Amino acid sequence: MTVPRTDADAFDRRPLHERIAADLRDEIMSGDLAQGASLPSTAQLKDRFDASSATVQKALQLLKDERLVVGRAGAAVTVREHRQRTMRPAAYMAPARAGEPYRWLTESERNGARARSTLLEVAEVVPPADVSAALGLAEGAVAVVRRQLLAIDDEPAELVASYYPTDIAHGTPVTEHRKIQGGTPVLLAELGFPPRLSVDHVSARVPTQEQCTALLLPGNLPVLRTLRVVYSDRERPIEATVMVKAGHLYELRYEFTPD
Repeated sequence: MTVPRTDADAFDRRPLHERIAADLRDEIMSGDLAQGASLPSTAQLKDRFDASSATVQKALQLLKDERLVVGRAGAAVTVREHRQRTMRPAAYMAPARAGEPYRWLTESERNGARARSTLLEVAEVVPPADVSAALGLAEGAVAVVRRQLLAIDDEPAELVASYYPTDIAHGTPVTEHRKIQGGTPVLLAELGFPPRLSVDHVSARVPTQEQCTALLLPGNLPVLRTLRVVYSDRERPIEATVMVKAGHLYELRYEFTPD
C-alpha cells in the first residue's frame, strides 16, 4: 500500500544556513546577483529568511568556501568575477591544428583565462563498468588510462580520465608518461582512427573522495560527470573519457540544429 505524501514530508530538512546559501547560490548562478554585485546586507538577509546574524554568517561562509563570493567580516560580500564558467564541449572535440596545444586549453584562453593541464598518471587498469561497456571490453579486461587535472586561472577545474583499448594504445605515445602535442585526438587520427562521432552521458553526482580533494571542493555540492565515448570509422569506440567538474562553478552548453 502506498502511503500518500504529506506537507511535512515535503519540508526542506536542511539546516537553515544551508537553505539560505542554496537560495543565494541559485541567484548567483542564474545571474540575478551579477558578477561584482554586493549581496544584500546581513540585516536584509535576517529579515528575508527570518534568521539570526550567526546563521546568515554561516550561510555566507559556505558561499565563500565555494569560491562564489568574496568578503570579510564587517565589509560587503560581493559576487566573484567568473562566478560560473560556460564550457562548450563542441568547441574542443575536434583534433587541434598542427602545432597547436589541446583545444580545451586554447578555448579556455580564448575566453581570457589562463589554462594548463597536469598529467597525473598513465597506467593499465580495469576501467569502471560503464567505461568498459562503452569500449566493448570483456569483464576484467584492462585499458590504458591517462589521468590529468585541468586548471583555469590556477584553480582546479576538471579531473579527466581517458581510457583507450590496449590494441590501439600499445606501442604508441598514449602509453608514455608525457603530454601529447595537440592531445590524443591528433595522435589517434594519425594512427588511422579519426574521431567521427562523440556521445556524451552527463550526470550530477556527489563527489568521491578523490574528486573532492583534487578539485578542492568545500563539501557535498554535486559535480557534473561526463562520460564521453568517441567513435571512429565503422562505429568503433576508440576512447572513453570521464570528466568531472564542480557543478556550482561550471555549466555545459550544447548547441543543436533541426534535422
